[in-house]
This record gives sequence, structure tokens and C-alpha cells, in this order.
Amino acid sequence: MDNTGSDLFVIILLGFFLMLLMVSFIIIMVIFHRQRQLENRQKVLALEASYENTLLNAEKEIREETLANVGRELHDNIGQMLSLAKINLSSSKPTSISEGKSIINEVIKEVRGLSKSLNLDWVEAISIEEFIKRELQKVENSGYCKVNFSHKGDALELEKDHKLILIRILQETLNNALKHAAPDMISIEIDNSGEKSVVTIQDDGAGFDTSIESTGLGMTNLKKRMETIGGEIEIASELEKGTLITLYLPK
Repeated sequence: MDNTGSDLFVIILLGFFLMLLMVSFIIIMVIFHRQRQLENRQKVLALEASYENTLLNAEKEIREETLANVGRELHDNIGQMLSLAKINLSSSKPTSISEGKSIINEVIKEVRGLSKSLNLDWVEAISIEEFIKRELQKVENSGYCKVNFSHKGDALELEKDHKLILIRILQETLNNALKHAAPDMISIEIDNSGEKSVVTIQDDGAGFDTSIESTGLGMTNLKKRMETIGGEIEIASELEKGTLITLYLPK
């Protein structure tokens, strides 16, 4: 009888300890799960903050570049046109007055165009293909170097925020080529026919040694911006043989 009572006590005691272990295990798992949830939430918030920061920087840089272009246009183009209009309108000749009025109309068109460029709503209105053509046309018009653009597959469709960041990436790569490479030719190709959308920017300029770590933030910024929109970037370059930058965008 005593043995039976003793065995029962041991069984109850073991059951209690097992139950205690199970409860402890459940509590630990709940705490661990909550901690993982908190860590994941913090990671999501950090990614969202990084994305917002990248987007704000892209907007700021585009606005600054736009303002610089507006300043140049006001000084070099519109200022000259207004001076010419003033000379013509000061004349008593009917033909000169007519020419002056015509120039004033052109100035109005130019100012309207500049005012539109200050508003980033143009990002939604323009396609990536149109933007690239416009930027390359500017380079060609400047006489700096020759340009080429080609396209495969469907038009590249991106939401506004991603498009804005990609536009800034393209501007940055073009600026780097013009500033540092001194190329004879810059070529941009969009290949939207495969599983990923691929944009390549190639120049035949000075190139650089990719094995030497860059001290600047340019390449780092490009990589971070591509990561922000879920893409990747590859940079291949060789001294005196130019540079090839490949952007991979998810569909």
C-alpha cells in the first residue's frame, strides 16, 4: 500500500515537473516569437526609413539639378532673348516691333516650360524611354559626344517612386561619364524582353580600375538606390577601354 502511494506520489511529481517544463517551454517560445516579431518589425521600419530617405534624396537632387538648369536657361537663353526683344521693340520700324513681339512670345513659351520642369509631376507624365532620349539629346546638342539609344521588348513600366529613383540613377551615371570619362560615345539600351528588365549604360571613355576601392560615395549610392527598388547593379570597367553599367530591375 505504501509502495502504491509512493509510486503515485512520484508519478504526480513527475507529471507536475513535465507540466512545468511544458509551460516554461511555451512561455519561452512565446517570448522568442514576440522578440522575433519585434526584430522583424524593426527591420521593416528600417527598410521603410531607408526607402523614404533614398526617395527624398533623389527628389532633392533632381530639384537641385533642375534649378541649376533653370538658372542657366534664364541667364544664357531667356536673358539673351529678352535683350534682343528690347532692342527690337525700341525701334520705330514696324518689322522690328513685330520681331520683338515674336521673341516675347517665344520667351513666354520658354518660361512656361521652365515652370513645368520645377514640378516633379513630370515624372508621372514621362516614360523612362522618353526621359533617356531627352537626356541623350541634351548631351548630343551640347556637342560633347555622340549618343545612341536602343530598346527591346515592351515599354518599361514603374510606379512613380521607383521611376523617380531610377531617373536619378540614370542621371548620376550619365553625369559620371561626362565628368570623368571624356567619352566619344555613350550608349544606353533597355532590354525588357526577358525575366528581368535590364538597362545598360556604356561609354568608351577613360574607364577606371574596379579593383581599387573608390573613396567617393557615388558607386555606393548607386548600389544602395538599386537595392531600395529591389534591383541590382553591375559595374565593369577597364582603363582606356570605357565603362559598362548594368541595371537589373524586377518585373
